[in-house]
Amino acid sequence: MGLSYAVFDLDDTLYRCDSGLMQEVGRRIQSWLTTNMGLGPEEAAHLRRKYFLEYGTTLGGLIEESEIDVEDYLRYVHDIPVEKYVPARPDLSEMLSLVPLRKVVYTNATREYGERVLGSLGVAGDFERVVGIREVGLRNKPYRDAYERLLALLDAAGPECVMIEDSARNLRPAKELGMTTVLVRQPGAPARFSDLADIGRGHDEVVDHFVGSVLEVGPLLAGLVKAAAV
Repeated sequence: MGLSYAVFDLDDTLYRCDSGLMQEVGRRIQSWLTTNMGLGPEEAAHLRRKYFLEYGTTLGGLIEESEIDVEDYLRYVHDIPVEKYVPARPDLSEMLSLVPLRKVVYTNATREYGERVLGSLGVAGDFERVVGIREVGLRNKPYRDAYERLLALLDAAGPECVMIEDSARNLRPAKELGMTTVLVRQPGAPARFSDLADIGRGHDEVVDHFVGSVLEVGPLLAGLVKAAAV
């Protein structure tokens, strides 16, 4: 079975991890928790960390353990002027144009937010679709069934897909489903909750390829497709 899809994560994968965008998302999550859950700043920070480690995202934990207005949360957290943080990247568009596979974005954020980020980066036309949290039934990475729903939407089998992510934790289910996995770990990337979640768990079993920049993905995928055709 040959490769058909390159599935890219969005945040901290398609743009620099020091852009400040994810930090702003984090601030808005913190603000939502303090306003809507009646928590102090330290309590909100503790809950974010707890939910991320146990459920993959703050929203995942809120859905499991609380009754919340999910749409209000999604609107508030993603109501960010993304163009302030992620300028156009002609180099990214050039790389994507050379990828000999169908390209999609799969994000734990909303499709609308993802489309705005791609528009700001100047690469919206390089992807055929954005799959967000609603499209997979509000099931977030790294739940395996979220990836199964992604594959159903693409009408593709796992071995037909390459998953490109900045979190090894989020690559584990992709690997289990037969996807080729690529970890983008940018030099100087700050420690994150996802790093804490990976402590004590080997990467070698879930990561097929490591790259230091998303710009290295194009040549890597071109080589994989060429090798598969031999």
